[in-house]
Amino acid sequence: MSPPQLSPVLQHKLEPSPTLRINEMVNHMWAQGNEVYHLGFGESRFPVHPIIQRALADNAHQKSYLAGQGLEALRVQVARFYTAHLGMNIKANQIMVGPGSKALIYALQMALDAALILPTPSWVSYGPQAELLGRPVIQMRATPADQYAFTLAALDEAVAHSPKPQKILIINSPNNPTGQMLRPALLRELAAYCREKQILVLSDEIYALTPHGHAPHASLATYYPEGTVILGGLSKHMSLGGWRLGVAVLPDTEDGALLMRAARVVAGEIWSTASAPVQYAAITAYSENAELSSYVQECAAIHAIRTQHLWSWLVELGIPCAQPDGAFYMFPNFDPWRKPLAALGIQTSDELASYLLAEHRIATLPGTAFGAPAHDLSLRLASSYVDMETDAAADAILTAYRTNSNGDALMSQHHPKMAQAIGELTRFVEGLK
Repeated sequence: MSPPQLSPVLQHKLEPSPTLRINEMVNHMWAQGNEVYHLGFGESRFPVHPIIQRALADNAHQKSYLAGQGLEALRVQVARFYTAHLGMNIKANQIMVGPGSKALIYALQMALDAALILPTPSWVSYGPQAELLGRPVIQMRATPADQYAFTLAALDEAVAHSPKPQKILIINSPNNPTGQMLRPALLRELAAYCREKQILVLSDEIYALTPHGHAPHASLATYYPEGTVILGGLSKHMSLGGWRLGVAVLPDTEDGALLMRAARVVAGEIWSTASAPVQYAAITAYSENAELSSYVQECAAIHAIRTQHLWSWLVELGIPCAQPDGAFYMFPNFDPWRKPLAALGIQTSDELASYLLAEHRIATLPGTAFGAPAHDLSLRLASSYVDMETDAAADAILTAYRTNSNGDALMSQHHPKMAQAIGELTRFVEGLK
């Protein structure tokens, strides 16, 4: 039999998602008995709340196909959720449910004949999705010198280089990989710019309910409702990544309704519907339940303690890194050690990530996975897995926090592997001086 003739797009792109690849690699190393400090994969590791577990169990019998746009009762509840959280009047007909926000972003990109504009750095799948669709991707200029700041000047430059009249901008706040949030002042300016240029914005707000407390989350949709699609889901604040339940909030306009019809066509031909039991259980997950809301805030507080602790050590070591505002990520840069790193044969972020894994057992992701130039010696670190590698370990951290919510005590008494990982980072940096 002759070898399969692959799509031209896939002939030069046969690597899996970098985040999934590093997680599989670390799991394989663990299975072989190797010690690895897993800073490479971001997944909220907390237990599924008992209320949510019961909701899923109570709906295990739901077996029929549901509407392509999503279960109506769920869409009503999601609309209420976003109305409460954004202070906007969101309607059920604006909501689309899918098997994860990732699939919804792909469906929306497929539905539109547009060039994709991406900030630098950006989450690993936005660009590849556009490439799979044969759409042009324009990366906004940004540098580690200004901590990869999002600027309208860089956006305007990218817009000028678009080969297509229609353009999509994807923003992500809190951001993966930097953990930073776009502040309200910038969002207002961005709204005015996108309104003038008629740019549709996909605002990935999957980490909106994981703030660290020193900066409020704000949505572009409050300033640019007619041109913003909000993406969210249950994976981060509810620790339900494997449930694959995402939602999109489309504009309440004629254009939004047209985009909804197009996205439903894509959904109908690819995934039909998100899992029925999960959709029914998600009605409870999106309800304004005081116990669930408290749990979400509790988990966000622990994420903040762990992430800020790791970030503070990076600062202590003199590693340039913007302070995370939410989620469980940071994006440190090692350019100050370019010469000693070159002496070790390290001139790209891929080589730096490989070296740290091989020599210091620290799993990270290179900046190139997020669209940063290879010569930027930047890495994405995720705090979510260390000392929470198993469900039992994650449950123990939650129990410890409930016993004593003091952040310093939590880190010093219940995070031995985090301390070891920081020790390895310290040894690495000290060796470069």
